[in-house]
Amino acid sequence: MARTTHTVTNQTPPLVGYDVFTADRVLTEAVERHTAPGLLDEVRGDLSALGRAAGSAQVQEWGAQADDNPPGLRTHDRYGHRIDEVEFHPAWHRLLGKGVSAGLTAAWNRPSGHVRRAAGLLVWTQVDAGNVCPLSMTHAAVPALRADPALAAEWEPRLTSLVYDRELRPTHLKAGAVFGMGMTEKQGGSDVRANTTEARPLAEDGTYELTGHKWFCSAPMSDGFLVLAQAPGGLTCFLVPRVLADGTRNVFLLQRLKDKLGNRSNASAEVEFDGTWARRVGDEGAGVRTIIGMVAATRLDCVLGSAGLMRQAVAQAVHHTVHREAFGGRLFDKPLMRNVLADLALESEAATTLALRLAAAYDDGGEQELAFLRLAVPAAKYWVTKRCSPVTVEAAECLGGNGYIEESGLPRLVRESPLNSVWEGAGNIQALDVLRALQREPQALNAFLVEVGRVRGADHRLDGAMKNLLAEFADLEGIEGRARRVVERMALVLQGALLVRYAPPEVADAFCASRLGGDWGTTFGTLPPSLDLTSIAERARPTA
Repeated sequence: MARTTHTVTNQTPPLVGYDVFTADRVLTEAVERHTAPGLLDEVRGDLSALGRAAGSAQVQEWGAQADDNPPGLRTHDRYGHRIDEVEFHPAWHRLLGKGVSAGLTAAWNRPSGHVRRAAGLLVWTQVDAGNVCPLSMTHAAVPALRADPALAAEWEPRLTSLVYDRELRPTHLKAGAVFGMGMTEKQGGSDVRANTTEARPLAEDGTYELTGHKWFCSAPMSDGFLVLAQAPGGLTCFLVPRVLADGTRNVFLLQRLKDKLGNRSNASAEVEFDGTWARRVGDEGAGVRTIIGMVAATRLDCVLGSAGLMRQAVAQAVHHTVHREAFGGRLFDKPLMRNVLADLALESEAATTLALRLAAAYDDGGEQELAFLRLAVPAAKYWVTKRCSPVTVEAAECLGGNGYIEESGLPRLVRESPLNSVWEGAGNIQALDVLRALQREPQALNAFLVEVGRVRGADHRLDGAMKNLLAEFADLEGIEGRARRVVERMALVLQGALLVRYAPPEVADAFCASRLGGDWGTTFGTLPPSLDLTSIAERARPTA
């Protein structure tokens, strides 16, 4: 009898059929820490239901299908009429509908709403990060729209609805709506004050006609968009509905869809406004001030998205090494691999802990917490999003050649990983934003120092890092050239303080020794061997 050459052995089973939420110890602990006790059972139940969906074979297949079948642009119908529609694979609508029904756009009016939504967004990102974009825009539009109580009354109930209505109809006929955003232009990028889109007032108070071009319009299939344009009184925020109240399409000319590195399931477009009807949001000339609430919320979502990608990458790496054998034993038990896994796990835990702490500050809403967010959000956005790429690449390497194959899912995480660092202001923009707050808003710096000072004396390496950071703050002259250095240190000190306060001692010890104490190399897997690496790596194992 001929020997078979196709006996499959030593292949890791797929990480599927599990609860993505309850299998994440760091996330479940953060939710318990920051949720009102009377709501905890309800919140855990909702998140576990979402986690089971996210870990199911069916929903994971939807994520792969949505990524494999990017959206397409239809500018005209069969008769030559301009329609400017984006067509998505059915899996995209299933994912977006599930995200809406799970409350991922409904944080603002629910107790502990931001923490439960943040945890859910972190879970749902691990299925497909593309559909998270419209979920984020819809959620973040609420604080901007509240600058106009009438607009908020009209739109907010639909933006926070648990109903996903994909049909393009007038807002008053819809049970739920999603939002997009168009800020940047080809000549300005992050310099939104250089925008050239013009807004001409119409006869009806508060209404305008827009003419111009937006270089990046996020989620162009949405029901409404917040955009910036130059009104007679200066740069102003506007709401552009996709469909007007009488049922006719607004002038919203989609020129092309961007061919992106990652985020393939989601559409980003160039759009022309040519006599486009818009409603002013806030005062003329107050565009940046009006939109800043939306920007802050989407920046936090960038932190959450990167934390979710890191978590999934680390979960896949740990799962693989637990089941894969090499050189006489499990990869997980090999000292060098264990060092790599523990190092990756530290990065993931620090990101998740920080992201949920920021969400909790939103739920608190007090003056001190809002001042804390003013510095902590851009600092976290700067640092956490930049750590995402090296984490996903190293995690893919833990799978060896299998991690370089599309079927493993790791290449999709790698392609997605740089995005959150670019969206909502790249690294330099975040660093400069931190500098502005340091120079102009002393209450923000005070709130930051109060937060990190809660654990002063608990770890000598953290104390030393705080002292060095204070020395940086003492010299704000000529600080722009070292802004990245300062913001990086701020983020690391904040992460260290939170881990010392909340994480198991072995996690806090390892973070402070490596990230703050300097006992670390320049790649993952260079932690001091004297640390409890087994406990750290085991903590990251995705077990229900």
